Amino acid sequence: MSTRTPKVRRPATSRGGASGGQTKASRAARPRKARPTPEIDPDSQPAVAAPAPQAPAPPEQAAGPVRVTAAKGRPMLVWVGKRPLAHVTAFPAQPVERFSVPDVAPTPQASSEDWPALYPQGGLLFHGDNKEVLAHLLANGFRGKVNLIYIDPPFDSGADYVRKVSLRGATGTTKIDGEQYTLGEQIQYTDIWANDNYLQFMYERLLLLKELAAKDGFVFVHSNTDRSHYLKCVLDEVFGSSGFKNQIVWKRREAHADTKGIGNVHDVIFAYSCDPDSRLVRSYVPYDDDYLVSHYSDRDEDGRRYQLADLTAPGPRPGLHYEFKGVWPPAGRVWAVVREKMKQLDQAGRIVFTSEGRPRRKQYLDEMPGMPVHDVWADVFPINSQALEATPYPTQKPEALVDRVIRLGSNPGDLVLDAFIGSGTTAAVAQKLGRRWIGCDINKGAIQTTAKRLQAIMREQAVEARTSAEAGEQGSLLGEDAGKERPAPPAQLSFSTWRVNDYDLQIQHNEAVNLACEHIGVQRTRTDAFFDGTLGRRLVKIIPFDHPLSPADMDELRRELDGRPDEDREITLVCLGMEIAAKAAIDDWNRLRKGRNAANRVHVIELRRDPKYGSFIRHEPARASVKVERRKDRLHVTIEEFISPSIVERLRQQAGVLQPTIDDWRAMVDCVMIDPAWDGGVFNVALADVPERKTDVVLGAYDLPAPAGETTVAVKIVDMLGEEVLTTVRV
Repeated sequence: MSTRTPKVRRPATSRGGASGGQTKASRAARPRKARPTPEIDPDSQPAVAAPAPQAPAPPEQAAGPVRVTAAKGRPMLVWVGKRPLAHVTAFPAQPVERFSVPDVAPTPQASSEDWPALYPQGGLLFHGDNKEVLAHLLANGFRGKVNLIYIDPPFDSGADYVRKVSLRGATGTTKIDGEQYTLGEQIQYTDIWANDNYLQFMYERLLLLKELAAKDGFVFVHSNTDRSHYLKCVLDEVFGSSGFKNQIVWKRREAHADTKGIGNVHDVIFAYSCDPDSRLVRSYVPYDDDYLVSHYSDRDEDGRRYQLADLTAPGPRPGLHYEFKGVWPPAGRVWAVVREKMKQLDQAGRIVFTSEGRPRRKQYLDEMPGMPVHDVWADVFPINSQALEATPYPTQKPEALVDRVIRLGSNPGDLVLDAFIGSGTTAAVAQKLGRRWIGCDINKGAIQTTAKRLQAIMREQAVEARTSAEAGEQGSLLGEDAGKERPAPPAQLSFSTWRVNDYDLQIQHNEAVNLACEHIGVQRTRTDAFFDGTLGRRLVKIIPFDHPLSPADMDELRRELDGRPDEDREITLVCLGMEIAAKAAIDDWNRLRKGRNAANRVHVIELRRDPKYGSFIRHEPARASVKVERRKDRLHVTIEEFISPSIVERLRQQAGVLQPTIDDWRAMVDCVMIDPAWDGGVFNVALADVPERKTDVVLGAYDLPAPAGETTVAVKIVDMLGEEVLTTVRV
């Protein structure tokens, strides 16, 4: 007999919220009889934008519907709009960029017989919606092959993260806001959604991650305390409650005052596995000072610290109950080692008799691995702004935190995946620990930041590899500190960057909306699914720029307001142009709404004709002047000039009446990369100029070997806002 869930009376809602209505509180339902899982028609997926010109994709790529196994765990969390993910469409991936350290090969352990033939050996970095990237990985050979998944997804916290960047150079201290997030990026980076949408978002991605995880692999999910209880229920449903391993508490900051309650100083990390019998790797941390004082205060004649450890164990156990130098173990206990081992310890001077005549074992500090890792981490500190690993991402997690996660859930040579790569910390730590890695992100700036970070790490590893080889050293390519675990050699010294579903083409409209709002002065409203923001007291709706304002848009506005009977504010419609029929419809609309305080009176800003806003900002792409010369077997590349109108415009907006001046164009450049034999498709990085410090600037002039015969030299310049300029010269 099945147990039915009692009906819950729900409050009345109005239309127009983040999901077409106010969000209903999510709640855990009682176990109930399983129902057939409906399948999602793959034909209902959004159309794929036409790809930009590029090299032909390898024929091995798979595309189309990817089967997703239904979740079978209990209990199940219920939310408005919950739907299973039976199928997801896999789109092809286009190679964009490749980087490898020349003349240095990775260690033999990095080779993998089951690595999909579609991809070269090395790290993989994907730009695109992670749902589409995960589907692509499932369709192309990675199902069940990921040993460790660590994700630090958005927390649904209401925060609005905007990347802050500074111009380069000793005097380049002016900070400017990074590009505003597009609509798709807002979902993942500004934490703006209602609770139900957030849970559906996480549910779908966790179902895909489960398919990618190896049978004995682990999944670590980072969350804050506001949503961790919801995520715990979703994780139990996807992986089964038997897959739960640990709930880790990370103390991320010191105590602070909170007027609403007790100060919140921690995040939560959930650890799950597809196999209930799998075990995390035993890891240790150094003893703290208090523990050393209380347990290792004694020193021998050589100065080695030790403690006297118990030599007994619970009994009875055959062979461990015997007399040692006239002493028997206490009642109910036995010796901890066999008779022969006890004699060896005694001969080595490792047994000391106490004043009561009981034998104790000398346990030296330098022979102990440390304290086993527990589920409360108060010894990992967050990143401050001066840290060497700091990037412009406010949600960046410290390498020490991710290091501990990776050590707990994987071994050298294993494959690590982060579907929200952000500033690239997971890939960076995995690379240092000798793991293979895959990362993806919807934000192009995140991909650029991660790529730069990995290039620097791989170059450093290559230098240390050469140094070790010349000195005849064996072991770690990363070096080692006395008394610490020897780090694993790198699993790869190359990586490639890919784009899934031509994501760049999909976001152009949203970028135009952002620019329009900035130009007009619209205050963006992140929690309203229909209106884009406010202008004074008026609601603002941006009409899609791919068509003029039409009567159909007015009908949509009318339906929206019908669902908001208490909404009386005036409305401004922003468009590029307007149909004559739409103007007549607006005139009829306003004729019924006379008076100064008339509700829902409509105003129009037609950007192409409006006398006040007619100078709508057109995006001017960055430009560069590059000179390339061939001198015998060398190429000489000189960047003569570079200008980023976007940076200049943002500086002008922030400076007010003062006009900004940039004395050195290199202050606007984040990095320079050169491909001396560009094939018109994949950009192979042969030289990368990435300044180590914020006060450094790029060189601007470069010398590198020239390929035999005529070649196309491609120079990629990335400005501080992440905009790329690609210049090609045939020599």
